[in-house]
Amino acid sequence: MFDVIIVGGGAAGFYAAIHMAELDPTLKIAIFERGKNVLSKVKVFGGGRCNVTHGEFSPLELSQNYPRGKKELLGPFHVHGPGDVMDFFEQRGVPLKIEDDGRVFPLSNDSQTIIDCLVSETQRLGVQVLKNSAVKELKKLQKDEGWQVTTKNKHYQATKLLVTTGSSSKIWSILEGLGHTIVSPVPSLFTFNVQDSRLAGIQGVSAFASVEVPPKKIFSSKVGLNLKSAPREEPVLEAEGNVLVTHWGLSGPAILRLSAWGANILSEYQYNFKIKINWTPEYTLGSMEGFLREIKEVEAKKTVIRTRAINLPKRLWAKLVRAAGIGTNVRWAEVTKEMLQSLAKELTAGTYRVIGKSTFKEEFVTAGGIDLKEINFKTFGSKIHPNLYFAGEIINVDAITGGFNFQNAWTGAYIAAQAIGSKK
Repeated sequence: MFDVIIVGGGAAGFYAAIHMAELDPTLKIAIFERGKNVLSKVKVFGGGRCNVTHGEFSPLELSQNYPRGKKELLGPFHVHGPGDVMDFFEQRGVPLKIEDDGRVFPLSNDSQTIIDCLVSETQRLGVQVLKNSAVKELKKLQKDEGWQVTTKNKHYQATKLLVTTGSSSKIWSILEGLGHTIVSPVPSLFTFNVQDSRLAGIQGVSAFASVEVPPKKIFSSKVGLNLKSAPREEPVLEAEGNVLVTHWGLSGPAILRLSAWGANILSEYQYNFKIKINWTPEYTLGSMEGFLREIKEVEAKKTVIRTRAINLPKRLWAKLVRAAGIGTNVRWAEVTKEMLQSLAKELTAGTYRVIGKSTFKEEFVTAGGIDLKEINFKTFGSKIHPNLYFAGEIINVDAITGGFNFQNAWTGAYIAAQAIGSKK
């Protein structure tokens, strides 16, 4: 018989176990991990460096990075935020650093540093870790006297249960059987598959851009439809940031933000849609036309392809110039009105067809999980069952990249640990 069973040997599970054991050293705590290794996601996140959290210390600003969970996490972030997480590791001999983009990593640049810290702390505090212990069933005991946890070969009992299994369809199914509502999961962080001659052969090129997903109907192929005279429709999604050209299409912060905030919409689109890219967000189509007319006068004798009118990577500029129908040897003086308009459009409103997605395999993040209305965010406890708690990605919370998904795990784990460890 355990006082607490934690289902899931990941970041949230270990973090919670440590805080519980420190709060009440008499607690008998066990972590059940289905695989042969614990903290496997910690190992691969951040390219193997482990992006522990983000150096955003304002709870309000921090919460803005969560497409799902923004409102619910505001209070919890006041209780336990990035500064608290950083203190936790640094007080245990793991120095951290905040990089220029705000991401926080161990000074060692090695995720193993974080893993070693969490594992050694659970060992020091006497927390049992049961590997190769996939949970098959969760069952309430009579008279709310706790829980029975069934693995392949054995039944275990505990007074309190904390579930931190992340995006586990099997555990979601078990919890659904216990009366919880599961919001259907869809991928949240993914890159766009785009096959386009404008992007071919320039992998690795990156530029700051504004990206929009227009309403699907605006791309009607109906013959004779005059879209130019139609009023501009508001985009379904939009984001600004660096856009990275890859072997399979487009990635970078702007694309990942679109994928996170548009997780449900883009799933409905079956990942087949169009985007508009403004490679020069400080310009509109009209202002770019005017600017290019000025360049045409000033740089008349120079070839267009070798005279970048704006600060874009050379290879990208060359691709967009050719896409506008301007040949390699064409000088600015020879650019026709139609060419100039076409180039302005390529620069500020180029349309690209997305024909699928590519996810970060090990760093895969899911939108979906336990309905947030069924969780008490003062304790991260279930509103349906007493002595049942959740933390991490198992609930319907997800974030953009940058350490924010880990912060959700740490915060939920800490608050659940306080609620569990303070109850006798």
